[in-house]
Amino acid sequence: MNIVKYNEKESNKTIERILGRAKFDYGDIPSAVEKIVNDVKNNGDEAFFKYTKNFDNTEIDRNTVRVTKEEIDEAYSVIDSELIEVIKRSAERIKAFHEKQKRVSWFEPEKNGELLGQLILPLASVGIYVPGGKAAYPSSVLMNVIPAKVAGVEKIVMITPPGRNGKVTPTTIVAAVEAGVTHIYKGGGAQAIAALAFGTESIPKVNKIVGPGNIYVALAKRCVFGYVGLDSVAGPSEILVIADETANPAYVAADLLSQAEHDELASSVLLTTSYGFAEKVKYEVEKQTELLERKEIIKKSLDNYGAIIVVDDIDSAVSLCNEIAPEHMEICTKEPFFVLPKIKNAGAVFLGNYTPEPLGDYMAGPNHVLPTSGTAKFFSPLSVDDFIKKSSLLAFSKEAFEKLSGDVIKFAEAENLTAHANSIKIRL
Repeated sequence: MNIVKYNEKESNKTIERILGRAKFDYGDIPSAVEKIVNDVKNNGDEAFFKYTKNFDNTEIDRNTVRVTKEEIDEAYSVIDSELIEVIKRSAERIKAFHEKQKRVSWFEPEKNGELLGQLILPLASVGIYVPGGKAAYPSSVLMNVIPAKVAGVEKIVMITPPGRNGKVTPTTIVAAVEAGVTHIYKGGGAQAIAALAFGTESIPKVNKIVGPGNIYVALAKRCVFGYVGLDSVAGPSEILVIADETANPAYVAADLLSQAEHDELASSVLLTTSYGFAEKVKYEVEKQTELLERKEIIKKSLDNYGAIIVVDDIDSAVSLCNEIAPEHMEICTKEPFFVLPKIKNAGAVFLGNYTPEPLGDYMAGPNHVLPTSGTAKFFSPLSVDDFIKKSSLLAFSKEAFEKLSGDVIKFAEAENLTAHANSIKIRL
């Protein structure tokens, strides 16, 4: 990681490099994805099974596409019992946090004969896409499923690519069961998104699809938007740390590396007021990287999208942070809670030397599905709100109706909507 002194030109280059890292030419992929989506939409199971064979090298059919109780029992038998208990404890903490987000329907009757309110209802069904293979993360299963369960969604359908043996990753199955998934299906890629969006003979249609995936999954989600609801389309992971000379350089370096290991497009940025501290962190990054299994990925990530920027003061760091709007943001300063009110754009904020980002990934409770690539300026973490819908509620007495009728008629006639006005006049 290079150390640079803060200036406007350099900071703009850093922001452009970080925010632009997920934007590239997709070539023929969008047209290929559109073809797959339309094929599954029109031909259901036949197309879905065909693509599963072509892309996942697995033959499945109507009898094997859904994970059975026997497969669930097998998954529990092969997973370390201590890991199962950890998954359960994580699920409990995630559930407890998201329970606090629940809303209830409300209405307010007025003395003049009006009743206004809002109905808040869970979605009837949700589809959870879960990557397979090396990208199978049981923590992400918990984070995507539990808010839907807390919201009251009755049908939670998970779909995930099978291995060549036709089986789903055991930890994925265990996490799904503990989180409350009601249906588990085998399949991946664009064909899985299309199956959830339109339904097939074997896979039920859902109202909303959430969950991460590769570029084929991301583009397929864009194709089906409008037929179903979607979460945000996630980009590469990122972390930004604001630190002063009181922070521990080894801790900060370790936290930067925790995101760099995700993939070569991940971004890790340190903003610090101390050049000496910056040098210590750079040394720790280099030393710790050599001890890590994914060091080649880490090095490419840091070379392309890593940065240590020395700023004049904390306010300069905050300004740069708010412009980048990072997915994960750590404040490692002497008084982190004094800095917090100045942070306007961040997916999640981690305060103090003993609140590392991986704590939030697995056990703390808040959701780790966060806005990336600067979208924290207008998107929020995945929550219970993503799995509910709202309906407005209105009830007027004759007297309350008559009180507003003149204003409604005036408005309607101003917009040349005479049928609207007539709907009021006919009742007078």
